[in-house]
Amino acid sequence: MEGEPVMTKSGRDSYRDELTKLAAHNAQIVCIEADLGGKNHPFEEQHPHRFFNLGIAELAGIDIAAGLAEAGYVPFFSTFASFAALRASESIKLTMGYMEKNVKVIAAYGGVSGGWFGTTHHALEDIAVIQSFQNIRIACPHGEAETRRVIQEAAVSEEPYYIRLSRNDAFNSLYREEDGSCRDMIVEGGERTGPSRLCVISVGEQATELCKRIVQEDDSIVHAHLCYVDIGSLKSYIGQLTALSERFLVVEEHRATGSTASYLALLLPRHEIYSHHCGEQWPIYGGTHTEVLSYLGFGYEPLQQQIQHILGGAADGF
Repeated sequence: MEGEPVMTKSGRDSYRDELTKLAAHNAQIVCIEADLGGKNHPFEEQHPHRFFNLGIAELAGIDIAAGLAEAGYVPFFSTFASFAALRASESIKLTMGYMEKNVKVIAAYGGVSGGWFGTTHHALEDIAVIQSFQNIRIACPHGEAETRRVIQEAAVSEEPYYIRLSRNDAFNSLYREEDGSCRDMIVEGGERTGPSRLCVISVGEQATELCKRIVQEDDSIVHAHLCYVDIGSLKSYIGQLTALSERFLVVEEHRATGSTASYLALLLPRHEIYSHHCGEQWPIYGGTHTEVLSYLGFGYEPLQQQIQHILGGAADGF
């Protein structure tokens, strides 16, 4: 859109850059990688004594991070979302959920953003897994500006964090610095004279881009962008959401089971809750991020069709 700042970094590159800057002013920040950093990692170059590449040892990585947190450090541990939420789930449950250690997990390659890496490296179940553990903040930032702000918020918070990023996508955030915390819901579009006939709720980068297009083409629909989707955060949005509409369509690069839509349905039993998600198929064919999403039925045209179906009065629940 005209007037938007030019942002060129992907979420994971924004994370690395922002954490490196924060570490210059906070000697307690430690960066841990599971053989994901590649060459010329900015944190390693500027803070070599606080950078650790542990290799493909995700459970050990979480446990080591917990030990560093107990010693007063602020460890950020980065790996594939699938390996963080699934392979290391027991360690996350115990150290971050149960013991509430101040560990920040940066889960790159969320959803099917890995594309050609295939099913083993895709994560369409991670939000469901992490959301089932109490006491962990879950953030799915959109674009560089929001990603940077989430990293800043995580660095000063004593809460455990799970931050889901994509791979190489680079977008202009809806979030602006003057917006304050990323915990605040961002609303765009829709008729301002009363509740909208439909509120689309976006979680994550691809979903937010889809919803931005929807409201640009139909001003009767309102768009609510959520960055934080842990249970506590979802509960805090209820008042704002119910003022926007009585009908919601959650767009999220995730399975329907355990999705944001599924929990909102529990919180809003008298409202209509629908979900545009990645279906029940396994993404068995390699391809670009967009191609794999298309195979799973997640995209702009399917979303348009679903909206038309919902507004046409048919009951096509999630």
